[in-house]
Amino acid sequence: MHRPAAPSRRGFLLATAGAGAALGLAAAGPAAAGTRPRPHPRPRPFGRYGSPAARRTPKTLYVDPHGRGDFTSVQAAVDATEGDGWTLVLAPGTYRETVSVDADRTGATWIGASGDSGDAVIVYDNAAGTPKPDGSGTLGTSGSATTTVRADGFTARGITFANDWLRADQPDWTGTQAVAIKVMGDRSAFHDCHFLGHQDTLYADTRDLGLFARQYYARCYVEGDVDFVFGRASAVYEDCHFRTLVRPDLDAAPYGFVFAPSTAGANPRGYLVVRGRVSSEAPDGYYKLARPWVPSSDTTARPMLTVRETHLGAGIDAVAPYANMRDAYPWQEQRFREYRNTGPGAATTVPENRPQLTRAEAAAHTRQAYLGDWRPYDRRR
Repeated sequence: MHRPAAPSRRGFLLATAGAGAALGLAAAGPAAAGTRPRPHPRPRPFGRYGSPAARRTPKTLYVDPHGRGDFTSVQAAVDATEGDGWTLVLAPGTYRETVSVDADRTGATWIGASGDSGDAVIVYDNAAGTPKPDGSGTLGTSGSATTTVRADGFTARGITFANDWLRADQPDWTGTQAVAIKVMGDRSAFHDCHFLGHQDTLYADTRDLGLFARQYYARCYVEGDVDFVFGRASAVYEDCHFRTLVRPDLDAAPYGFVFAPSTAGANPRGYLVVRGRVSSEAPDGYYKLARPWVPSSDTTARPMLTVRETHLGAGIDAVAPYANMRDAYPWQEQRFREYRNTGPGAATTVPENRPQLTRAEAAAHTRQAYLGDWRPYDRRR
């Protein structure tokens, strides 16, 4: 199984503090504090994907913070597109901005030109408690997102989506959710991407309750602490690495939860994690694998999570890997299942706390079953 090299949130925050708006990413594994030195801008910033002078297609736009493309910001490039089928090629660099893709800009593809997701980074530092510019309140969880994708058919390859807001900056805030990306469209695919944040990092959701949006994440890295993969999409996470963080603000377990699905009750497919890995920089047993999110806007939700053939590290509490978000909706009444997981966090010490699929049941929990006639994993496409 291919494991993407994981940048460290700690590393890029240290780099940010030391270099103003510049954001560095660690070259080593998770939690490494060092940062990779950045070379001078590359002479061919868009690599094999062409350039404004040698455009691959009429609907290909080039983005480069150093001014060698069509635009210096991602949002400016998005605003220049209309309708379906545009491609943005992102040169290496840090894009410190918020980006929003409207529902009518369908079939978009974003490509990190170098092929290394640590090179093209879209990052901002809003949180749920951040005041709105007009003074009408705070941004809220959805409003905190660095990147928001409402359109169907969105694909991203080799890009980092990050939110570097820190609790330590506002220790009195209650709105500490800080989303790196919120994805709401059907047929949304992310290949070899990184998602960095702390609370509510990756919001895999839908535009509305009646839309069963399908999403696919392949060979991705997701980092965070509280509910950092959450929402009501039908999402498949294949060969992905989930990394839980230390919590300097807490001195006891649990520090947080990896998954918090909010699957609609009528949706037969929630989150599927297959051949993944969950690691931690926190003490052993300080994280839960999941808790169900039944939002006040949809009290009929029945959160669904299947984790199969995945290595669960010692950071996961093997005795009680699930917990309630609200006692009115106990996790035992939701759709949480496991199948053939390995590692110390997968040890079945209390069987009733580790609901397992049978072999026959597992046959219905595959990427094909969850994604139907959409096949983003087919390399011929």
